[in-house]
Amino acid sequence: MFALTTPSALLALLGLLVPLAIHLWNRRPGQEVAVGSLRWLTAGANRRLRNLRLEQVLLLLLRAAVLAVLAVAVAGPVWRQVLPGGRGQVLVSPELAGTSSLAAVRPSIDSLRRRGYALRWLSQGLPRVSAAAWRADSLGQRPDSTRALRRAATTGFYWERIRQAADTFAGQPLYVLTPATLRGAEGTHRGLPPNLTWQTLPLTTATTWLQAASSSRDSLRLLLGRSTERQTTFRTVAVARPAAGQKLIGTDLPPLRYEAPSTGQPRVQPLPATPADSGQLQPAVPVRPAPLRVWVYTTPAYAQDARYLRAALRAASAGLPGPLALTVAPTLPDPASAPDWLFWLSAAPVPEAWRGRVSRGLHLWQSAAGPGVADTTALAALSLEEAAPVSIWRRASQPPRATAEPIWTDGLGRSVLTRQAQGQGVYYQFATRLNPTWSELPDSPALPALLLSVLRPDPSGPDLARLGAHDQRRLDPAQLPAPAPRVAGPPAPTAFRLFDLRPWLVLAAGLLLGLERWLASRRVAFTSSSPA
Repeated sequence: MFALTTPSALLALLGLLVPLAIHLWNRRPGQEVAVGSLRWLTAGANRRLRNLRLEQVLLLLLRAAVLAVLAVAVAGPVWRQVLPGGRGQVLVSPELAGTSSLAAVRPSIDSLRRRGYALRWLSQGLPRVSAAAWRADSLGQRPDSTRALRRAATTGFYWERIRQAADTFAGQPLYVLTPATLRGAEGTHRGLPPNLTWQTLPLTTATTWLQAASSSRDSLRLLLGRSTERQTTFRTVAVARPAAGQKLIGTDLPPLRYEAPSTGQPRVQPLPATPADSGQLQPAVPVRPAPLRVWVYTTPAYAQDARYLRAALRAASAGLPGPLALTVAPTLPDPASAPDWLFWLSAAPVPEAWRGRVSRGLHLWQSAAGPGVADTTALAALSLEEAAPVSIWRRASQPPRATAEPIWTDGLGRSVLTRQAQGQGVYYQFATRLNPTWSELPDSPALPALLLSVLRPDPSGPDLARLGAHDQRRLDPAQLPAPAPRVAGPPAPTAFRLFDLRPWLVLAAGLLLGLERWLASRRVAFTSSSPA
């Protein structure tokens, strides 16, 4: 079956008008005739110009054929051959290999295989599951071949993998098995084929992992994450720092080993929970050596703001990966030992020396200065369902910087807290105050969580990878897009084999052009040799 991949390219056939115009207007000069009156020559020439006739029709057809063949080649012609149909495909995510969840559905998979279904991994290239790998999985083992597939697999893009399988095995029934975790729902949700059966399987009921670590003089502060099908939570545990190469001892700790290399930063290495996982060593977690140093500079007019801020920061420190070194004072810190954070609670402008430290890593928070302007709105930055609305009654008279990124906004979409990166640090501008006469934020139970989201931004890089690898939150099956309704009629072909015809058309155009040049050269030679 002949088909075109780019039918719009056939507009190039309009180029056939070019050789036609050339043949109509490219007239040969008239033969000179010696006569006695110029008046008769002029009339004869005019009659010849008005008589437009096609000449050299064979050359015209050859030139038009060259253009037509090239135009069809640009349109991407292919010859589509229907291949014999297959019974169907079973696609299994490599993350399910060797798990009890996959073992529970093995009878269904084996039944489909006996009916002619092919078994493949839902990974890049959709490779077949070898007989040795399937036998190893039946014994509860994770085949060695799946380790590379799990490392190369991009979780969260099951929709794209399924669409790839649907395009590769067009018309064939697809039976897909993936983990039931929420991280599989990321990516673009494209339409699914109507012949798809998608079943999600739980991996584990809960998992605990080390998200971050910090050290003090003789102890380690560990931020442990725990993820279940319903939620992901974090808790902080302090344990005695062991000698290098020793395991960490504590209650409800995953297997961890403390490592202190001679060069480089100390780290905590997660260990396999079972001998079967010995080949899946997780990346080590670096140990942050110093606490988070926060300095709150306040003046007497902002004493009440400082009191609420100090209480909220202490409450938020429970979620930090390391300890909090908090100082509230009416004086500025020593420039020789600048803090990580400087909260500026004063109506006076920030000194230029401290503004310059932002580019060198300082996080500077500046609250609203002056009396402000009256306002009535509510904070829209709360993500906790239980949190009550927080009203804002006064705002700063000076608008935030136009280039700053809004973090907290109000119900009207205006910025309440903005963030602007400057070099290695960040400048925060707070459009209100932590004062009961300005807003309800000081009395809101959500304030520590809001400050924690600023002190500890969303994870990125290795921290985000650890969080995503252990996220066990369950995807609601109702969120899976429903397949399209089946269309009555003859079944669609299962698959096609496409043969590209462009090289042959280009070759044909070259042969036609060579034939045209040969005929044109012969006609010129014949005209030159004929007597005048």
